[in-house]
Amino acid sequence: MHQLPSIYRQAIQAAISASRVISEIYREPVTARMKEDGSPVTKADLASSKVIADHLLKTDIPITGEEREKRDFETRSQWTENWCVDPLDGTRMFLKRNGEFSVNIAHIVNHQPAFGIIASPVHKEVIVGGADYGCFLIQFEDVDSPEKWKSVNPHSTPNDPLRIICSHSYQASNGGTDFESYTENRAHEYIRRGSAIKFFNLALGSADIYPRFAPTMEWDIAAGHAILNALGGTIIDAYSNEPLTYNKESLYNPHFIAKTKAIQV
Repeated sequence: MHQLPSIYRQAIQAAISASRVISEIYREPVTARMKEDGSPVTKADLASSKVIADHLLKTDIPITGEEREKRDFETRSQWTENWCVDPLDGTRMFLKRNGEFSVNIAHIVNHQPAFGIIASPVHKEVIVGGADYGCFLIQFEDVDSPEKWKSVNPHSTPNDPLRIICSHSYQASNGGTDFESYTENRAHEYIRRGSAIKFFNLALGSADIYPRFAPTMEWDIAAGHAILNALGGTIIDAYSNEPLTYNKESLYNPHFIAKTKAIQV
């Protein structure tokens, strides 16, 4: 499969298998319960988490996942690598039945996103990538036929007008002056998407930049970060301008700006 390491082939299969389980549950009426942090969880989240763990535990690489018990930082700080998993990113979108949810799997090596996988259960496609491997768009039915994988290339020219992708709840004023340098004197428009589905737009060139000035967790964006790295983009701290890191003591992300190669401040 394009010379990808076997652990990445295993992880791609995990994402697709989990997506199929989610799709089965998506056909049924689904209710949610609220977790202690106020976020919803459904049987689709839990079923997907189990399927992914069944695949990834075979790699002997530890897993940090939204629906898994978190190891303490003293333990995690000894890891040189880990999987970072959101088995159903966009549970609220799943409950709204708008199709904007995904399965996210990232391989973190020494706090950096080495490879990312984002699967869309509704569209039955997965985008994968890492700085050392390139980026590919794969239809679920073609996963075992790498000659059918679509190679995704970097976009060196931004859209005109600039296309800013954001969450449904994002307000243009959220970023304040920290985001103005990207939009001042430049025509721009907003696209609203839920979950890591935003990274499909960024990778495929239909969006240029993704600002986030609200709480997110590492598993929400680590896979997208790896995919952007493969395409010459990155995700930076909105205030320090430093690239984000992972497997931190706090698994919350700082406010960030994800941008494609085409964006130059």
